[in-house]
Amino acid sequence: MDRTQFASLIEQIYEIMRRDGLTLIDYVEQLSWILFLKLLDDEEKKKELLYYGSESNYTPLIDKKYRFSNWPSAVGAKNFEMADAEKLKKFVEEEVLPYLRNLSGSPEREKIAEIFRNITLKIRDPHNFKEILLKIKDIDFNNPEDTHIMSQLYEETLMMMGREGGAAGEYYTPRPVVRFMVKVIDPKPNETIFDPFCGSGGFLVESYRYIVEKYGDRLSLEEYKNISKNFYGQELKPLAFLIATMNTMLHGLQANIVLKDTFSENIISGPKERYKVILTNPPFGGKLSKNQKENLPIPVTASELAALQYVMRKVEPGGRVGIVLPDGVLSNITKSYVKVRKELVEKNNVFAIVSLPQGVFANISPKGGTGPKASLLFFERGKPTKEIWYYELVPPNGKNYTRANPIKDEDLKDALEKFEAWRKYLKTGDEEWKKKAISENSWVVSIEEIKENDYDLSARNPNRKLTVEYPAPEEIIASLEEKERKIVELLSEIKSILGEKP
Repeated sequence: MDRTQFASLIEQIYEIMRRDGLTLIDYVEQLSWILFLKLLDDEEKKKELLYYGSESNYTPLIDKKYRFSNWPSAVGAKNFEMADAEKLKKFVEEEVLPYLRNLSGSPEREKIAEIFRNITLKIRDPHNFKEILLKIKDIDFNNPEDTHIMSQLYEETLMMMGREGGAAGEYYTPRPVVRFMVKVIDPKPNETIFDPFCGSGGFLVESYRYIVEKYGDRLSLEEYKNISKNFYGQELKPLAFLIATMNTMLHGLQANIVLKDTFSENIISGPKERYKVILTNPPFGGKLSKNQKENLPIPVTASELAALQYVMRKVEPGGRVGIVLPDGVLSNITKSYVKVRKELVEKNNVFAIVSLPQGVFANISPKGGTGPKASLLFFERGKPTKEIWYYELVPPNGKNYTRANPIKDEDLKDALEKFEAWRKYLKTGDEEWKKKAISENSWVVSIEEIKENDYDLSARNPNRKLTVEYPAPEEIIASLEEKERKIVELLSEIKSILGEKP
C-alpha cells in the first residue's frame, strides 16, 4: 500500500470507531493494541521462517490459537471474511484478551501481559469490530515500506491526539522540539538512552532515528541489531505505555519500556541504574504524595522539580541530560527551588538553556489556551557550571504559536546553528566560536552572575530592545495561574517553617 491508501485506511477505521461512539483517545488505544497483535503475529511468522529447517525450532510467544491470523479458524471459519462477527468478537473479548493478560514464563511474555492488563475491547458492535479487522489484516509488517508508512501515519495520529489536550496531550511533545533536543544531546550508538516519563515514546524514537541516520553506515550488522538494547523508558499510565510500546515497535525499535511510577524510586542513597543519556519531558503541575516526597533528597511537592532532582541522579558521571521544564522551575524563589538549582549548577555543567515562547505546548494545555511557558535545559553531570549559553526562540513572522500554528523544525534552525558554534567553543576554547554563538537571540551568562541572582536560571535576553507588548488574555490567565501556584507553595513552606500543617 502507498501512503494515500494507508491514510485512507486509517481514516476509514477511525470513522468506524466514531460510528461506534468512541472518542479520539479510544481510537488510538484500540488501534494500538490491534496493530500490536498484528505486528507481533507478522514477527512470529518471520522468526518461524528463519528457524525453519534448523535443529532448534522457534517457540512462539503466543499460542497458535490466539495469534491474530488464526482468529478466524478459532471460530470455525476459513478467513476473516467468512467469520461470524459475533463469534469473532466474543472469542477476542472472552478468550484472547484474558489469555494475553495472564501470559508468563519469559520477560517477553510478561511484557505482553503487562501491556494487556488494562486493555479491554471498547468496540461494542461486532460488525464494526470485524470491519476493522478486515481492514488491518492485509497490512504486512514484514514489508519495510508498509512499516515505514504506517509508522509515519501513527506519529501523525499521536500529534492529532496531542492537540486534543488534557490526558492525551501529556503523551505528546511537539516533534520539532524533540528532534532539536536530540541533536543538542547527540546520542551515540553505544550509549544507554533513558526517558523516565516516556509518554508516546517520542524521545526514544527520535534518538533511535538520529543514531541510525548518523551512524548506520559505520555499524556492523551485529552492532546495528544491538542498538535497541540501549533504549529504556518508564511510563506511569497504561494507555501511554501501550502507545509507547506500539510506537517504538513500528519504528523498528525494541525498547525496554516498563510500566512504572518513576517517583516511586528512592534516589536519596543513589539509584541502582544510571544512564549515559536522559531525554525527557516530565509532567507539569503534578503533586507528589507524602511517600513519593520521601524518595527525594530535597522533599518537594511539584512534579517538575522532583523530575529535575531525579534526572540529576539517574544520569551517569559524564552523561548528558536534556529536559523540558516550566519556567517556574528556573526562577521560583522558594527555598527548595533555589536549593535544587544551586546543586544543579555546582555538581553539573549546565551548558545550554533554550527559552521557548508561549504557545509551543498549547497541545498539552487541558483547559485550552497557550499552554505552559517552558524552557529546554541541558547539562552534563560531574563538573560545575562556569557559563551558560542561552537562546530565546522567537516565532517567525510575528505570529504566536497556537494549535493551528504549531512550531516547525525550521523555526529552530538558527538556534541549532548558534548552539553548534557554542559546542565548538566548549570543545576548543576558541573565542571566535563563542562570538559566533552570540546573536540578538542568544547570549552567555557567567556562573558568578547566576549566583548573584540567587541561582535564578531564567532567560533574560540582554540584546533585545525593550518594547511594550500587550499579552493575549489567555497568556494573562496562564501567568496568573502560575503566580497563584507559586504563592501557595510559598505559604506551604512558611507554614512548615512555623511548624504548622501545610
